[in-house]
Amino acid sequence: MNKSWKDSIYLQREELAHILREPMARLAERCTQAWGDREQLNAILDSGFSSIPNCTFLYCVGMDSIQICDNISQSGITSGHFGRDRSQRPYMKEVVPSWGFLLSDAYISLTERRPSLTALQVVRRDDHWLGYLGADFDLRNLSVTSELYDEPGYWRQVKGDPAIRGTVFLQSRAESPMDKNMDQALSILEELLTQRGVFQCILHFSSSQATIWTVDDPFRYRILDHEALNDPDICLVFPSRPYPSNAAIPQVDIKRILNTMQSLRLADSTFYLRTASINIFNGTVSLTFSCDGSHYMSYVEFLMKDTAFWF
Repeated sequence: MNKSWKDSIYLQREELAHILREPMARLAERCTQAWGDREQLNAILDSGFSSIPNCTFLYCVGMDSIQICDNISQSGITSGHFGRDRSQRPYMKEVVPSWGFLLSDAYISLTERRPSLTALQVVRRDDHWLGYLGADFDLRNLSVTSELYDEPGYWRQVKGDPAIRGTVFLQSRAESPMDKNMDQALSILEELLTQRGVFQCILHFSSSQATIWTVDDPFRYRILDHEALNDPDICLVFPSRPYPSNAAIPQVDIKRILNTMQSLRLADSTFYLRTASINIFNGTVSLTFSCDGSHYMSYVEFLMKDTAFWF
């Protein structure tokens, strides 16, 4: 039976949890003796940083989610985080299991806007929970061990935009789930295109899908529905790949292209982008608007035209 992307995420997360659980527990036990002492906690986390594989930051928070030491990275202490309230971060809203270890769902980081995840280990004295040892991970630094999932082979029928050229002035864009979650969806797609081996992507804005092709399996496409595009964990399924040296579109222009497509989707309620595609090897961008007009052009020409040209 073929695995779905959810199955692959589960297997990948299971492997990551297996790798992290014991070293996190050992380091949390060391923190117990210094709990409440900022300087001592900094020293313990700094000396134990190398024991947590592929970690970006280590820190400790109390049960109130307030950080009680500094961030510790590979280069040492990163100031500016002592006293930080982390209560609104996604990983602090998840329920830590009774055994005291949590590997959070992936999320988009605040500063770098990259898919990330956090491991939390309870720090306890006897049966009393003092707080948590936190470890942040950039998904780019985590190796993917699960197999790339297979797209199901059954036929899918999806209702698209009902607008056609003859009735374009009678219609108005209906807000799709992708429209409501555009920033997060485009952050995930940027990661897939620039870091995860996706070389072609078709965005179906009205029906909230993206169809993608990867350099690892270029002869078959995969469909990411709205649920996948709202879950940064999907990035765990695709192994990290260097951006191809023979790509016609520079890596730095991928974000500009996606942002311009977002503008064309949202700029007007009558004339709006329904579907668009990027192929990094032939350097082309395609656009299909609500009036049923389609356009194919180089990415350079596309980026030279602003929304005023189209509307």
